[in-house]
Amino acid sequence: MTTFYDIPAELLIPALADHLSETKGIEAPDWSGYVKTGASRERPPTQSNWWFIRTASILRKVAREGPIGVTSLAQTYGGSQDNGVMPNTPGVASRHIIRTSLQQLEEAGLVEKVPTKEVDSDEGKVQLYAGRRITSAGHKLLDSIAHANREAANEMYPGLSKY
Repeated sequence: MTTFYDIPAELLIPALADHLSETKGIEAPDWSGYVKTGASRERPPTQSNWWFIRTASILRKVAREGPIGVTSLAQTYGGSQDNGVMPNTPGVASRHIIRTSLQQLEEAGLVEKVPTKEVDSDEGKVQLYAGRRITSAGHKLLDSIAHANREAANEMYPGLSKY
């Protein structure tokens, strides 16, 4: 059986984005047409389905590296911050975009939070989380889309047929 590890990201993410655009609960917010994807960016994205592509990419990243948090994902999706005459520094992506995508994936049942421990605070006990990981339904979705794109991957990369 083909898993999502066997298919290159450039084939898997667009197919997954097409599927997520038809999934109930995952939709682009009203503000997604005006927002930049990070402070280091100069303009908003030009693709019409950029929200679904980013959400699909986040789902794949959570599946590969989970449990993973919003800050780690923001650093991954960030770019290079232009500091004028000073040397460039790493820039982070918009945490609001990543958090909203993860919340939508969580509502769809594809991602879940990983609890670590409870801490006493002024309001009572507070649950802390280690990040998010993929659920069995999310893993099944990724594997089914990877299996559907196996032939295209074999045509594009003939050496993959060995695996």
